[in-house]
Amino acid sequence: MARPSQDILDRLRHLTQAPLPQAHVPYSGRPASAVLLLADGAWVPGVRVESATFSLMLPPLLNAVTTAIAVGRTDIVAAVLSRPATVADAAYLEELPHARLPRIADDAFAVEGALPDVADRLAPFLSAPTPETPADGVALARQVAERAFVPASQFPVGCVLKTVQGRLLPGVNVEHPDWSRILCAERAALGTMCSYGLSPGDALYLTCLHDDAGTPCGACRQWLVERAPSTTLWMDRAAIPPERATPDDLLPGAFSGAALPQPTW
Repeated sequence: MARPSQDILDRLRHLTQAPLPQAHVPYSGRPASAVLLLADGAWVPGVRVESATFSLMLPPLLNAVTTAIAVGRTDIVAAVLSRPATVADAAYLEELPHARLPRIADDAFAVEGALPDVADRLAPFLSAPTPETPADGVALARQVAERAFVPASQFPVGCVLKTVQGRLLPGVNVEHPDWSRILCAERAALGTMCSYGLSPGDALYLTCLHDDAGTPCGACRQWLVERAPSTTLWMDRAAIPPERATPDDLLPGAFSGAALPQPTW
């Protein structure tokens, strides 16, 4: 196996330090990040995002991969983590067709041979005007949903999150043979938001292309309460106007984790 350039791998290792402050780790206190390199040299960050429901923690590698897929980029040629990769990290890449990368170091995976020179960070934003109406936002989410990776369910979901900074972030559901590593569109968009140091705005537009009555699952409702509590959801209802809801509407009495002690492991 022809090994990639050590210089480029070292630059990617250096880049993993940039997004670390964006990691949300109130329970473990252990920030972690990952950087993906794409075929044209663009790079994609991902950070660890913890939830009061511990099992809903989003690992940095999964966060970065779902960000890339949501913007239509599946040309992943390398992945480097800020700490040694786990067995779960390796298994995630091994079974995902977009990123079957051999492990080449404790913290790195890459294709054989030369890697492209590292260029600018990927901008995961939609190049569309800010939706003027909820129906406009839902129409944009329908376009995004076409990027969903759903070989098992054939149930594409897409969303568009508006940020305080005026950016529009896409999210799609990304399936995996290990169903515990599937990520929904809403959490994918919120994970991207965290990785890029952005804040939620006043709207999230959501569509389930094959379900006119679709709403966020329980896991996404918990994330929305924690990460975007003041955001209004507009849910696609096909031929009738989108349905409005807030995170509190969807998950009244949500668990906040306010009394949780910091783990000692």
